[in-house]
Amino acid sequence: MNYSTAASAALTGRILITIITHANPIGRGPSNYMVHADLSERMDGWREQLWTHQLTPVRFEIACLPFFTYGICYRDVVTIDDQHLVSAVVEKSGHQTLRVALVQHHPDRDQLHEMLHGEVVASGLAHEWLQGTYLSVDLPPGITPDPLAAILSGPAEIGGLFWEVDS
Repeated sequence: MNYSTAASAALTGRILITIITHANPIGRGPSNYMVHADLSERMDGWREQLWTHQLTPVRFEIACLPFFTYGICYRDVVTIDDQHLVSAVVEKSGHQTLRVALVQHHPDRDQLHEMLHGEVVASGLAHEWLQGTYLSVDLPPGITPDPLAAILSGPAEIGGLFWEVDS
């Protein structure tokens, strides 16, 4: 954000909206429908754009791996409000999301990215990257995070990354 944009927003009382997008969602299809998840409890004015498949006029199945939205995983079914913001999770899919955030200024960041990318590809698990720094990995029902957790523990101990599992 440049200063003039921030100053203009401050003078008008508006909140700038930052939207996190998914360049390559794992469930991309010809009939995707975009909805937003409100992230303002973590950062004022932030939203995450979620790719979905519309099931009914009011129900949508998540077709991506959320990077920052907690409590929503791949194939969960959600409802939205009149502003296209997620209002509720109405059906859980049983999928979990393993999230990794590489530390931006860590001296081994590029090597960690390459190593993680190779391990995730070798695992055969669907995954998405955001700006080469944030990784979301789909853990379908019955798949544990243990093999990847073992790989992540060393880099986490040296301060190279943070990771979590969400369901």
